[in-house]
Amino acid sequence: MLTLMAVHAHPDDEVIGTGGVFARAAALGIRTVLVTCTNGEQGDGPGGVKPGEEGHDPAGVRETRLKELARSAEILGIEHVELLGYADSGMVGWAANTAPGSFAAADLDAATDKLVALMEHYRPQVVVTYDANGNYGHPDHIQAHRVAVAAAERSGIPERLYATAMPRSAMAEMGRMAREQEWGLDWPELEEGAEPEFGTPDELVTTVVDVTEYFERKAEALQAHASQSDGSFLFTLPKEAQLMFLGHEAFSRIRGETTADTEDLFAGLT
Repeated sequence: MLTLMAVHAHPDDEVIGTGGVFARAAALGIRTVLVTCTNGEQGDGPGGVKPGEEGHDPAGVRETRLKELARSAEILGIEHVELLGYADSGMVGWAANTAPGSFAAADLDAATDKLVALMEHYRPQVVVTYDANGNYGHPDHIQAHRVAVAAAERSGIPERLYATAMPRSAMAEMGRMAREQEWGLDWPELEEGAEPEFGTPDELVTTVVDVTEYFERKAEALQAHASQSDGSFLFTLPKEAQLMFLGHEAFSRIRGETTADTEDLFAGLT
């Protein structure tokens, strides 16, 4: 049975980079599995209260975010949600990075064993996670990459392993449009011919999937994570801008070979 597994760090990470391919896979009858490594305790509390601020309750945040995750998965058609159960490590430099039970401080072999067991159970042909820098340096994203790569190598099960990507050319175009259309984003203007520092070099991007057909579903799934403010700014932007952010999902192949259509993670697999 064709199976897509994504290994993400926190509740809500499943939407931006993989929500469309999850919805597309579900529509095509491909089994979908989401592995979420942490419970999201370092997210916003009610009223936007941040970790470390008075009134922030990690246990309450965990409960809320896991309920939101279940709703998001339902919207995207994700059949199976598996929780590794680690605590959220927070952003770089936070005390939670090294707290007992945090994902960033977890024993790599032990975490890998958990994921290997899930790979052996579901037998995914395609696994998606983050790149080696966790896309933007988040400790939990980096650890998710390490664990996913180690589990893929140890189990030998996935035929292809991908990292989510943000092509620099697409980032540059978004920046140009943001300035031209006055979207109100603080997006620095680049010198002619220069590439943005943020994002994935285009030559490393192997697969770009058009998921505009599933835009509304992605938007609904993102809004299901209402307790978090991360993606809320998108819905203050014009529809054109929202489509630029959510209408395509890009990936870099880490493991496995294919000479097939680069618009389909499963191209050539049966």
